[in-house]
Order: sequence, then structure tokens, then C-alpha cells
Amino acid sequence: MDVLGIVLAGGRGERLYPLTTDRAKPAVPFGGKYRIIDFVLSNFVNSGIHAVYVLTQFKSQSLIEHLEQGWRISDLMLGQFITVVPAQMRTGEEWYQGTADSVNQNIFLIRRHDPEIVAVFGADHIYRMNIRQMIDEHRKMGAEVTVAALPVSVDEASQFGILAVDQDWRVVRFDEKPAAPRPIPGEPTHALASMGNYIFNTDVLVQSLAEDADNPHSSHDFGRDVLPALVGKRKLYAYDFRKNRIPRPHKGEEPSYWRDIGTIEAYYDANMDLRTVDPSFNLYNVSEGTIISGSLVRGSVIGRNVRIHSYNTIEDSIIMDWVEIGRGCWIRRTIIDKGNVILPGTEIGHDIEKDRQRYFVSESGIVVIARSQPKTAWVLSSS
Repeated sequence: MDVLGIVLAGGRGERLYPLTTDRAKPAVPFGGKYRIIDFVLSNFVNSGIHAVYVLTQFKSQSLIEHLEQGWRISDLMLGQFITVVPAQMRTGEEWYQGTADSVNQNIFLIRRHDPEIVAVFGADHIYRMNIRQMIDEHRKMGAEVTVAALPVSVDEASQFGILAVDQDWRVVRFDEKPAAPRPIPGEPTHALASMGNYIFNTDVLVQSLAEDADNPHSSHDFGRDVLPALVGKRKLYAYDFRKNRIPRPHKGEEPSYWRDIGTIEAYYDANMDLRTVDPSFNLYNVSEGTIISGSLVRGSVIGRNVRIHSYNTIEDSIIMDWVEIGRGCWIRRTIIDKGNVILPGTEIGHDIEKDRQRYFVSESGIVVIARSQPKTAWVLSSS
């Protein structure tokens, strides 16, 4: 096996509350009928990488059900699988202590397959990527570790893990949310933000995880501990995501579209990116079974099996699967999670103080109605 994929899908997603009340962040719905994790898995499969382990931990039931139902790969082909690996406490009595620890606790899976390369990717972002192009550059540069990176403005760089590189894009420094980010050589207004996607030569990964596990001062995280420790000791390079290309992009599609949807605002904005005729990230797929009866729905993302009755006005909102909206509602800038029944005549998103008494409201005024447990016969979804 040349490449083994490992997807880190154990995050709590606390900043996406209340969407993560009952589910892990990678299981949060996105774009009508998808989940956040679907994008990294699609990138692996479309890049010809069909051996993938998904490491889960917190509130993983919904995620596991989704993967079992939607991501089955034929068992007839040897070495092709997408397999969920729940936290098993193989190395002690503790849950995963960080992203690096989650891989280290499952190091036996890597040894079982003995791949040339291990691709360790996060499950928290929305993007399209040809991972093979990153692997090709990794080999071309003679790298031992490669980190996918995307330029961000220096002004906002302190929100990310930032890579400082030399003229050849070899990493000379790795800082987590630095106060004074170092710009890209030749691009003084931009710094390199880590995308949380890593390519490792297998021997380097195994050794690095063992050393990190023995370090009592480590938080056992790739970005905070493992990668900074490799700077100057290993051939660690950054991969410029702007160079990555996918086949047959749609009209208007942004070549290097990548969004970190770690907050309600970022999640909302990424969904709103999908609304235009030629969106920068194209997901023009039908959400099956939805009925809109004599209502105005404008600038919104609607999930599957949604029933919108007459005389409603719904604007700039995200409506997830199995929601029923009664007659005469007036809804704007609202995220309605699965299984909710909105009573006739309800107004949401027009009186923020009133909304705060009933719902969760983000700092910028986005109303979020948490997922409802099934209460009526037609609510069939459990994932």
C-alpha cells in the first residue's frame, strides 16, 4: 500500500453549539444533504485513496451511522475501505489527549498496512482538494513531512497555526496563533496558515509520535507539539494549496476554496456562499423530498424532507432535514436544526431580544434552533 488515510473526526466542536449538542462537529449537516466529514472523505476517494480510517471520540453515534449508511466501499477489493475507529483506550485508561495521541493510540493500524505514506487530515473544513498533487510534491521535494497551507492576510493570521518558510517553502518555524505572524517570502501582506492536513513518511510519523508520547510536557497535538518539534530536524515543507487543481471546475468556482467553519458565523457564511447562480463552492444538488407550498424562500439552504406550508417568508436561513414550518411564519438569518416543527405564525430573526428568550443567538445575531427529538410520526431521521 502506498498511501493510508487517517481522518481526525473526534472534535467536540464547542464553538458550534448548539449544533453540536448531540453530535460531533464532523457530523453537523452542511449544504442541504451533506455532513462536514463528507468533504474530506470525498477528497480522499476522488484522489484515488481508498484505504481510510476515521478516528472518532465524542458524541460519535450520529457520525458512525452516517458513515455506515453513506460511505460503504466494496469489501471485494483488497485494501479498499473506509472504517470507523472509535476511541478504545488501547494505551491506557484515558480518552485521546490530542490529535497526535489519537493517531498514536491506533499506531497498530499503521503497522498492519505498512504504507509508504500516511495522510493525516482533519474533518472540520469545507474544501475540494486533489490530495495526489500534494503527495506528488511531497515526493518531488524529498520531504519527510508536508503541511498543506493557505495564505491568509497578516491581519487575520493570528487566528491560525502559522508556518514560516524559506524561499524553497521549507518550514523554518511553526507557531500556533502568533501575535506577530511572519509573512510569506515575497508576499509581505500574507502569512501561511496550516490547513490541518499532513503528509508523513511512515517511519517519520511513527518515530515522531513515540517521541511525543514520551514527552510529559506535551499536549500531544500535531499543530502545537509534533510539527514544531520537527522544525530543523526533519525535511518539513509547506504545500501551497493555491496550486491545487481539481478536474472540471464549475463556472465561477474559486480554485482554492477552503473554509474553517469552527464558529456559528463561519458555518453560516459558508452555507450562504452556496446561494449564487455561479457559487464559489458549487454544490448544486437537489435535496430530495422537500415541499414548498405557496411560500417565499429567498437566499436560503434547505435540507431533505422539509415541509414549508403556505404564506411563509424565509430569508437567508439554513433549514436542515425533517423540519416542518407551519403557515404564516416570518423567518430570517436563522439556522433550524433537524426534526423541528415551527408553529404557524412564528416570527424568528426580527426581534433579537425576544429570540434570546427562546433560542440560542450568536454574537452577530444568527438565531440557532437546536435539534429536536422526533415527536411526530413523519420525523424518521435518526442521524
